[in-house]
Amino acid sequence: MSPERRHELRKHRSKSVSAFGFPNFEPLPTTASNQMISSSVLARPSRSIRIHALGAPLTRSALCRYSSSSTSKDAKNGSTKSYAATMMLPKTTFLQWAEPSVREEPYRARTTSELYKWQAEQKDRDLFVLHDGPPYANGNLHMGHALNKILKDIINRFQVLRGKRVSYIPGWDCHGLPIEHKALKELGTGHESISPIAIRKIARQNAERDMQVQMEEFKQFGIMADWSHEGTYRTMDSFYEDHDYEIRQLRVFQELVRKGLISRRYRPVHWSPSSKSALAEAELQYIEDHKSFPVYVKFQVSEDRMASGLADMVQNLRKDPSETVHLVIWTTTPWTLPANMAIGVNANLDYALIRRTEHPDEGLLIIGKDRLEALNKVLGEFEVLGVLPGSALTGTAYSLLFHPSTSPAPLVTEWSDVEANTGTGLVHMAPGHGKEDYAALTATGLLNKVDIVCPVDDGGRYTEEVVGLAKDAAIGERLRGKEVLSDGGKEMVGILKEYGVLVGQGTLKHKYPYDWKTKKPIILRATSQWFANVDDIKGAALKALGKVKFQPEISRSRLESFVRERSEWCISRQRAWGVPIPALYDAETNEAILTAESLDHIIPVLAEKGVDYWFEGPVEEFIPPSLQNNGRKYVKGTDTVDVWFDSGTSWSLIKERLPKEDRGRLCDVYLEGSDQHRGWFQSSLLTAAGAAEVGKEAAPYKDLITHGFVLDDKGRKMSKSDGNVISPLTIINGGENKKKDPAYGADLLRLWAASVEYGRDVSIGPKVLGQSAETLRKLRNSVRFMLANLKDGEAVRGDFQPASQQEFSLIDKYVMLHLQQLEQTCWEAYRDYNFPRDEIRTVVVASLNRFATNTLSSLYFDVTKDTLYADAVAHPTRRATITVLHEVVRTLVPILSPILPHLAEEVNQTLHEQSSQTPSSAFTSGWRKLSSDWNDPSVSRRMDTLLQVRSEVMIALEQARKDKHIGGSLEAALEIVLPDFKATNSIAEILLTEESILKTLFVVSDVQVQHQAKATQDRLYCERQIDD
Repeated sequence: MSPERRHELRKHRSKSVSAFGFPNFEPLPTTASNQMISSSVLARPSRSIRIHALGAPLTRSALCRYSSSSTSKDAKNGSTKSYAATMMLPKTTFLQWAEPSVREEPYRARTTSELYKWQAEQKDRDLFVLHDGPPYANGNLHMGHALNKILKDIINRFQVLRGKRVSYIPGWDCHGLPIEHKALKELGTGHESISPIAIRKIARQNAERDMQVQMEEFKQFGIMADWSHEGTYRTMDSFYEDHDYEIRQLRVFQELVRKGLISRRYRPVHWSPSSKSALAEAELQYIEDHKSFPVYVKFQVSEDRMASGLADMVQNLRKDPSETVHLVIWTTTPWTLPANMAIGVNANLDYALIRRTEHPDEGLLIIGKDRLEALNKVLGEFEVLGVLPGSALTGTAYSLLFHPSTSPAPLVTEWSDVEANTGTGLVHMAPGHGKEDYAALTATGLLNKVDIVCPVDDGGRYTEEVVGLAKDAAIGERLRGKEVLSDGGKEMVGILKEYGVLVGQGTLKHKYPYDWKTKKPIILRATSQWFANVDDIKGAALKALGKVKFQPEISRSRLESFVRERSEWCISRQRAWGVPIPALYDAETNEAILTAESLDHIIPVLAEKGVDYWFEGPVEEFIPPSLQNNGRKYVKGTDTVDVWFDSGTSWSLIKERLPKEDRGRLCDVYLEGSDQHRGWFQSSLLTAAGAAEVGKEAAPYKDLITHGFVLDDKGRKMSKSDGNVISPLTIINGGENKKKDPAYGADLLRLWAASVEYGRDVSIGPKVLGQSAETLRKLRNSVRFMLANLKDGEAVRGDFQPASQQEFSLIDKYVMLHLQQLEQTCWEAYRDYNFPRDEIRTVVVASLNRFATNTLSSLYFDVTKDTLYADAVAHPTRRATITVLHEVVRTLVPILSPILPHLAEEVNQTLHEQSSQTPSSAFTSGWRKLSSDWNDPSVSRRMDTLLQVRSEVMIALEQARKDKHIGGSLEAALEIVLPDFKATNSIAEILLTEESILKTLFVVSDVQVQHQAKATQDRLYCERQIDD
């Protein structure tokens, strides 16, 4: 090769490197973690191999040959062609980087709606069903929506690639209080002064509007689905052909009624004064630092109703017969004292009678013995006069400031749940405001004899009833109309102090339930509500969960514990916007009529005229024949069904949407956030188990996948008040300031979602996005280099003959080995829904990144550039390299496709755009499995050995560069001197066998492997030594 040709090759090699974004050379670190250097090559015999870096002659071997004449005359002007014109430099239409509008939008429809339609038409494929848990149709999408929908989409796309037919129906949860509140705000009034129909009309319009906004935003994520009205569902769908979601839900409800699982009872429930409605457990948000003002209150024991054991002890301890005895309770909710109906003690605990030194005239106090030390500050100095067991206190009557004069005096009752580590050891029991209190006093039979006391209204204010409960009407008047959680509670503490029954008070920060929508505290309040009996079905539900696969597995115990600890489900809500509970009530007695027979009559009426008709139609149309003309008047109920029941019955829609032959199957996957263990996961399980035939209960899902919440880059929850909210649409389209918030595109958002360990809470911020952008850039540039050298596929068309495996060099086989391992790793990760991470590292994205950076960019691209640019088209070495590049691109496309569908489609389009045939989608060809024959351990062992030698060579070349003996590696030749011993199963043997590829691998002009050094001292630039 002439000096000019050599210079031109070096110049264009450098230019091509710069143009395609790859470094000239980056020595591989010799670490055990590097994929391309195995630790086994580090154990060597004590003999040494010497590496000499020498000055190279001005000619080079076949790597720099070219097929045409080195000079030729142009017929027109007689000029000499540039050597560059004779080289096969990379050329592609595939852009290095572009705005999302250029690199994504042209492929959006093809990879989403069109692809979904195509795969749905492949009726010969096995079905895969991923059921979409409906997001709430209110407001714009946030990062949680993005993570959720993208994870689902990655799973669905892989199933298409593996040859499945996917059923995925996006849905929306459309009922509930937030939408109703928005409607009332638009109407400028409260629900008391407007008809339910008026509220429902505006609420429906709001839900429809927000649903359309969210749908358009979901499309920008690149979600594969049918986004038409027919291809989606809404929990408010009614009175439409094949879109009767509400009627289907009522049919499920009817099955629970038929099995006796639905009943109406007056008992305490979670009640939101701010929403004026009952709430389910899943609608609560627990605030860790809620502040309460607990009080210690004494109740005077009735002299004539004292338990005998207590009476005997008191008689011997009193200073005089008039000294009073008091039971001391502790409560964090002093506003509940008017509803007190008993005091609970533990029969197995000891209780002390004490007299306080600073209050000698207040009488004797009874407090749990184990609590005395903890209450020193509250009680002050005191004397313990006697101790007796809790069993000696049961049956004792007492009096308090609030108690109906017509009711028997409240009593001390035995309650095993009373503990010795909190309060005073005596528990104030108000069954109208406590579920545990209610259960305990129901068990004693007390609540069968007397009515529950609950003097609090829907808005959380004391009612007129509190006046009748007070011993002094003036006390009740001071409380009437006041909010129990604010001024009413403060007033109560003042009353206790005035009447001398307040022993002490304090401040407590603790965990407390809030309404998850209004963000205000709730209360427990007895009301008449409809309940589903969970006790009767949770055994079957838990058994069904045993057949479900959980991802991550740790989430199994969470869902099982929620189901196990639940005994009932309050399913009624006091709202206008929702599916009605179609119960009739006797106008005089308020007796509820809700039976399978009554629903047999009512549901067809609603199916014909729409669910809204319940709120506007005459009651006579809903009275079943068996109740007509019986002389009684009926009214319609106004309660609506809990929204978790709405979405929880969506499995019934999926069954009806599937082909008849598939309706008996379960959904393959449910995937939602970790909060849905209390919500949709549980409600779906319970409704499915409750509606099933006894003995045939099953969970509606085979695999249940849970992801965490999205936090900012400091691990904080995103909130507008903190100014740390990141919108997924800003990531895709950019913000107003494009320098601060660049338009990254949907693929980058998807790459982030596929990279995080979704089973726990994940973070996002500028740094994380920057890392994802760098990964995407590397992947894109790697693909671009291959497309450019394949001439966008033109190089492998026509009469091109791919090289056979036997024609591959060790380097080629090594790349194919790593490609096969990558393909197998990613296949298994996608299949097992574990694509983001295994136990120690990210799987798909990290594996792709390592392959692109280490195997391709730092190694294969670097060592094959001269072959690609200078060898003849038909040269065996170049044909092998082109074959490998083609194999890599074709295999990478399906691996990239589930996560980066736009990039994959762009690559596929570029690879086939010069073809005479219209290119098919990247997804229609399916997954590309590589033969396990490529996974040859001997190839890995031999190549890892050469790579270890290569790292030593690069150190020698770098030293020669520093000493200014050479400019680039092509200006050097190598002389590898072997020790004088038989080369068997050693570095020496591999060097001798693979001598022909060494100059390619080391990117130098020549390599000679010999037993005796030949270089003269004046040509020797550097020497390295390797122990063999």
